[in-house]
Amino acid sequence: MKISKILVALSFLFAVSTANAGELAVTGSIQATYQSETDATTGNPLGMDRELKFSASTELDNGVTVSVMQDTGDDLDFGNSLITFGNVGGLVDINIGSDGSPMDAIDDITPTAFEEANGSGSGTYNDIGDAAGDTGIGAKFSLPVLGTVNYKYVPKMDGNLNNEKEASADTNAAVGSMSEITIKTNLADIPVLGSYLDGATLTTGFAEHDHNTVANIDDAFDVTAALNYSSGPFSFGVQKKVHNEGETGATALVDAVFYKDTIIGVAYAINDDLSISYNNYESQRHNPAAANLRQESTAISIGYAIGGMSIGFTDAQTDNAAYATGNDDTRTLSVKVAF
Repeated sequence: MKISKILVALSFLFAVSTANAGELAVTGSIQATYQSETDATTGNPLGMDRELKFSASTELDNGVTVSVMQDTGDDLDFGNSLITFGNVGGLVDINIGSDGSPMDAIDDITPTAFEEANGSGSGTYNDIGDAAGDTGIGAKFSLPVLGTVNYKYVPKMDGNLNNEKEASADTNAAVGSMSEITIKTNLADIPVLGSYLDGATLTTGFAEHDHNTVANIDDAFDVTAALNYSSGPFSFGVQKKVHNEGETGATALVDAVFYKDTIIGVAYAINDDLSISYNNYESQRHNPAAANLRQESTAISIGYAIGGMSIGFTDAQTDNAAYATGNDDTRTLSVKVAF
């Protein structure tokens, strides 16, 4: 894509400019959880998660800022990395790396005190934003009224994280490229009507994935729109998603499996540290080769913050788990410390 080639050229142009001395910071978190599987064998309920991130920033003589990030996995092996050139031309931030994706960042942005309706393992979850772990090039900028635009392009969605001076060759020759774009609009900025919409934001997103390079096979795609509103201690949000996995065969024209999801979240901040929320997630699968019962997850969450430590609890219940008859209920208690 021409736009991607332009972004790459700009990135390397600003990368060779003279830089001032920068600073290195190390941040992270450690989390301990206790999870009870109400409808399944729990076994050992204790779990741990560890995150560690190294970040640094500097400024070039031409006013462009440069920031870099490298995180690690639970075994302290290298995870995702990202380099961002900020304020390029005074208009746009350009990044290269594998840290997240615009669509992954808005997969479920309805308000919650701790976890999403199925964020603690209750039910089957359809994630959007497949480019989250692949190396790509992105751009982020603001437009009048429309708001913040976030874009990412991955030339080859083969899952290979290349080292420097390396290409992925035919790691997975059966897949193609992927592009994602999201737009976050502050509705208060809309002319005339904005004064009536203060506190409301509209977030939209679209992704297209060439998941199969065989001719005449439709691409996979994701579409989402979320409307969130907050006033004082109350927050409310509703989000719609369509996740289409694309056709799986050219000659047989196998229909694509797709999902239509509706998410609702209501949160109330009791004070600056304590909040409570109700979340509901309905997902309808359309698969001609399987049962397609409507899966519905509901959750009550409580979140409490004490400085750098947060305590969360979620009681989640799912009907028709995995789109078949049956329940999947969980209770999760979490203690997380950030540093």
